[in-house]
Amino acid sequence: MSYNTFGRVFRFTTWGESHGPALGAVVDGCPPGLPLTEAEIQPFLDLRRPGTSRFTTQRQEPDQVRILSGTFEGRTTGTPISLMIENVDQRSKDYSEVAVAYRPGHADYAYDAKYGFRDYRGGGRSSARETAARVAAGAVARLVIPQVKILAWVEAIGGDAIDPANFDPEQIGQNPFFCPDAKAAARWEGVIDAARKSGSSLGAVIACEATGVPAGWGAPLYAKLDSELAAACMSINAVKGVEIGDGFAAATLRGEDNADGMRPGETGPEFLANHAGGVAGGISTGQPVKVRVAFKPTSSILTPVPTITRDGDATEIMTKGRHDPCVGIRGAPVVEAMMALVLADQALLQRAQCG
Repeated sequence: MSYNTFGRVFRFTTWGESHGPALGAVVDGCPPGLPLTEAEIQPFLDLRRPGTSRFTTQRQEPDQVRILSGTFEGRTTGTPISLMIENVDQRSKDYSEVAVAYRPGHADYAYDAKYGFRDYRGGGRSSARETAARVAAGAVARLVIPQVKILAWVEAIGGDAIDPANFDPEQIGQNPFFCPDAKAAARWEGVIDAARKSGSSLGAVIACEATGVPAGWGAPLYAKLDSELAAACMSINAVKGVEIGDGFAAATLRGEDNADGMRPGETGPEFLANHAGGVAGGISTGQPVKVRVAFKPTSSILTPVPTITRDGDATEIMTKGRHDPCVGIRGAPVVEAMMALVLADQALLQRAQCG
């Protein structure tokens, strides 16, 4: 059995490989009548697109999306929406050594152990290139929840974090790091350049906040809003940790400090804090929904690391080709997309059950 589909009512399936002719997504369950053209999707893909600065992979992919089905006269029909993005700048020869030896930190060995066969060109389905399809599907999901605003930013690179006192959302689109702190962005230029020149890579932490989510989305136990968000974000390539609200920091607090106190408000309760990240008992509270996502350092590096061949012999490998020195940089649009996909699904689930 293969798992390439996510969602319950608003569902999407991604397809394609890093070095295949194309990749894409099929979105099913989208309500009819929503305005949708390539122009609504392309800006989000442009944010994730590789080769836009020296701090990302230099693979030159335009990531132009084509809508193959599911729309008529610029509106969704309620039928499956097929989205395709062509690959135009593959260099499979860069992976000749990967064909015979496993890259530590990558899925090479795990794929081989599971399937007895693998596509070594860029990692096939395990490549972060698959996330382009998620971003395209996420653009469709945003149409279902127009009242929700979603914003993601990079909080830290290589352990160097932003200063919350310097947080300026206007800065996020003004630098190549999706960084809301201009001073941190300036530091990160040198940090990433140093890692890249030394043949290494860095990890990153991305934060994402959704405002305008009404109270009541989600469900107890097996369809919790926070568990769906955690699953969605953990499914992103290179992600190794997810926190909702205060996350692990909540374990250091006392009960009275962690509680999100309430007072009467004009249209409902006014919360005095948001340690829970906008989710209580698996259901949204009406506060901003907050998630933090940890991306590991890119495993494809020029520094030699010990490994074994497919025949079990000891060797070393360094990965040639074009790779992100910090894959988390381009992760911000992907986390936004997964937030949108989960919230669109939960909005439709809420409508189905509660009207």
